Amino acid sequence: MNYSAKTGDPSKQRTPCLVLGLFSRRKLSDAAKTVDKASKGFLTSILKKGDMDGEPGQALMLYDLPGTLCERVLLIGCGTQKEYNQNKHSEAVGKAISELNSGYTVDATLCLPALESTQSDLYSQIRDTVINSSEQIYRFDQCKSDPKAPKRPLKKLTLLVNDRKHLKTAQKAIAHGQAMANGISLAKDLGNLPGNICTPSHLADQARRLGRKSPKLKVKILEEKQMAALKMGALLSVSRGSRQPAKLIVMEYHGGTAKSKPVVLVGKGLTFDAGGISIKPSPAMDEMKYDMCGGASVIGTLSACVDLELPVNVVGIVPASENLPDGNANKPGDIVTSMSGQTIEILNTDAEGRLILCDALTYCERFNPAIVIDVATLTGACVVALGKHATGLLSNNDALADEILSAGDSCNDRAWRLPLWEEYQKQLDSNFADMANIGGKGGGTITAACFLSRFTKKQKWAHLDIAGSAWNSGTKKGATGRPVSLLTHLLLKRSKQVS
Repeated sequence: MNYSAKTGDPSKQRTPCLVLGLFSRRKLSDAAKTVDKASKGFLTSILKKGDMDGEPGQALMLYDLPGTLCERVLLIGCGTQKEYNQNKHSEAVGKAISELNSGYTVDATLCLPALESTQSDLYSQIRDTVINSSEQIYRFDQCKSDPKAPKRPLKKLTLLVNDRKHLKTAQKAIAHGQAMANGISLAKDLGNLPGNICTPSHLADQARRLGRKSPKLKVKILEEKQMAALKMGALLSVSRGSRQPAKLIVMEYHGGTAKSKPVVLVGKGLTFDAGGISIKPSPAMDEMKYDMCGGASVIGTLSACVDLELPVNVVGIVPASENLPDGNANKPGDIVTSMSGQTIEILNTDAEGRLILCDALTYCERFNPAIVIDVATLTGACVVALGKHATGLLSNNDALADEILSAGDSCNDRAWRLPLWEEYQKQLDSNFADMANIGGKGGGTITAACFLSRFTKKQKWAHLDIAGSAWNSGTKKGATGRPVSLLTHLLLKRSKQVS
């Protein structure tokens, strides 16, 4: 969809549809008041008939308002004015775009209430409006023989800004929001594809395809022979049970100076996880195609870097494999040697994500990173602890943890920090190897991060567990594209594109 920003009197906008906000108890927003005055009280008279009172989720389409140049006016319920915040605004945007996209309106002008008048607040509101709009029009129908797409979907959205001096801020917010939205959509597409299509080789092909978009992005794919030469015994032990060869996807984006240390993002790319010999229960096992959403989010974030030509160096690493039961698969009790030389006793073959991540984390040392962030759908324990709303965060560096938390809060892609205390490390003790790959009952998300921390002692490192936030189940099943927004905002701030 095409987005733009402009200033002007709402009542004088020549547009197929003007979107206005209405607060509870039929209280008109400032823009709606302007239109009501121009129409000599037409909005007020319509509302007195009781068709709408401004509650969230309500919408009312009006035609041929006198005194205006628009063909239609779409009123959107915003709830009480006092409680109107970023979440309520996002809900209002979602409702508006849903109505427009299904109502034969190809072009519209959005004039929902402003949250605040500062440029920072305006930036966030417009950026999130673009992201939320893209979320509403997103469709995954690649695998349907006869997709039922809207006949005349929304293609152009103009955002009306009150003050001309804020236009540059608005345009920057649109550009950032569009890049984030594109990255989110890419991550969602990869996540939603079934495991028979989105194999490790397919992920590698998509990374190559992204690399062709920009000379600043170089992509190389390490095959199993190359990984064996590097002694990645942990990663390769997982792929032994699959007919699909593992891939180590390495994406190097050179946007900063040659001397600038890169931000390294490592994303778990398990394109399907049946649990291996420790096989998962069959209900909802189809959702294990989403076990590569960490890798998808890293690819989506690199896509945003390319779109925005960010002046920062970023390395994206995605260890990609399947985890299936087979005569050659890992067995409980097996001991493997990681690239770091540390040995691991595999007590549960379904705790495989940390096995592929640990070798990737060791591999990233060669880039001399400024920081390392790994992203993984790692533990069901994180879903129990935090549900689907927050991403779990664990880190060996307080400043980095604070930076991630701040980035998440700034773009409503929030994380919550959990402890990484030394006491939890003891749960990984093994009688036969340097460590076990699980820590027993209790603190599963924390002990998984403790495992990874043993491979990142040389780095400023953080771990994002997105097992709860990476996809939705039920009737709205589908990948969310998180945490592309969080990671992109962090890179924008590091490259001083936002304050």
